[in-house]
Amino acid sequence: MSAKDGGYFSRLVRKLTSDVDELDADDLSEKSEAGGAQRACDCRSGEEVTVLGRLRSVQLCPTNEAATLQAELFDGTEGVTLVWLGRRRIPGIEPGRTIKVRGRMAERDGQKVLYNPFYELQTTS
Repeated sequence: MSAKDGGYFSRLVRKLTSDVDELDADDLSEKSEAGGAQRACDCRSGEEVTVLGRLRSVQLCPTNEAATLQAELFDGTEGVTLVWLGRRRIPGIEPGRTIKVRGRMAERDGQKVLYNPFYELQTTS
């Protein structure tokens, strides 16, 4: 029993009494740190960042000029909007998929945004 995590019994009680969404967020946050990515809550505008998380939603946002594919990535701490300009669809980019993205963090309407990020689809385990 480690004092750091409160021992086996404390962890068991926490898992049995915590909300499923809270446990999922904790799991995502742990996987993100283990995968060498930064926590979204620690990322600041203008920084080159790598974030690992799960896609909550994916939507096509057509405009008069060009289509835009937007996705919401959640890493267990905070959401980041991913925007691919001029794309209608990207194979593998779908809700529930875990991906690792890299790019320069920006801010739009108070929300964190990555424009045209490099991405790696993660295997499910």
